[in-house]
Amino acid sequence: MKKTIMMITAVLLMAGCGGQKTEQQNDAGQTLTGEIRIDGSSTVYPVSEAVAEDFRGIFPKVNVTVGESGTGGGFKKFGRGETDISNASRPIKAGEDSICRANNIEYIELPICYDGLAVVVHTQNNWVDKMTVAELKKLWEPAAQGKIMRWNQIRPEWPNQEIHLFGAGTNSGTFDYFTEAIVGKSKESRGDYTASEDDNVLVQGVASDKLALGFFGLAYYENNRDKLKIIPIDDENEANGAGGIIPNLETVRNGTYQPLSRPLFIYINKASIQRPEMKMFVNYYIEHAQKLAEEVGYVGLPDNIYPLVKNRIEKQVTGSMFAGISDVGVSMEDLLGKMD
Repeated sequence: MKKTIMMITAVLLMAGCGGQKTEQQNDAGQTLTGEIRIDGSSTVYPVSEAVAEDFRGIFPKVNVTVGESGTGGGFKKFGRGETDISNASRPIKAGEDSICRANNIEYIELPICYDGLAVVVHTQNNWVDKMTVAELKKLWEPAAQGKIMRWNQIRPEWPNQEIHLFGAGTNSGTFDYFTEAIVGKSKESRGDYTASEDDNVLVQGVASDKLALGFFGLAYYENNRDKLKIIPIDDENEANGAGGIIPNLETVRNGTYQPLSRPLFIYINKASIQRPEMKMFVNYYIEHAQKLAEEVGYVGLPDNIYPLVKNRIEKQVTGSMFAGISDVGVSMEDLLGKMD
């Protein structure tokens, strides 16, 4: 009888602590340990850090570090084998892929959410009601350097005052995407602006300068709405709706906020994902990406895309869906087609 009671007690304890086993151990029942190194895009950073924070709470013996050296800087480290995961606000470029190949690094490309680049000004700016893509190009193209220096040079009715520009640094995927989408060629931009790969620096710069204009990922605007004024963008394409459009969950998801909507990615070192802590982390990331992305201010992918993302992990599909081609204007439907 005593033996039977002990067995029942053990079963009850196991049932009551079943969640604890899931939280402390991997599928093989082993306590997870190890280190996961993540670096890259400051735009993707809030999502990866949110995932890492949750994961650390469940698996405290796994050391997850998340850096933000920019998409380009992150790919340099990734290509040298210094990181396990590279955050990216654009697809990998042909040159970056070549570095990976030269170092025998195979990677799995995973879209995690959608972003709309926010164009913002100071809260006391009462003259800008919207901007067109053509006006943004006039302001940011290389020919504007040293010449387009005042607000009234964009529109005559705007103040005859200096315009102070803040934008992504040249190592940033946001810089690559913005210049291609607005100017027409990646990395083609005026150079006389305050640049940083740290979006928080750009937020503070615009928030403290009444004459400022800047651009960065939507999450950084959403987290600083009280400090910034967002500018509706008009791509002058009636198919996307008349007038200026503000980036938000609806306009980014339905593709009407163009051309500044884009998918965001993480790149996984195929060799790294063979480790149990990496496999658990990446699967946890994709399972929670939609929820956590929207919590930090981005737009989750449609429900039917995440199973396709997980399929890429399970089948360990390597290489890029984009093959070095621009993702400017890629819609949810386009992305689904690439994933299918």
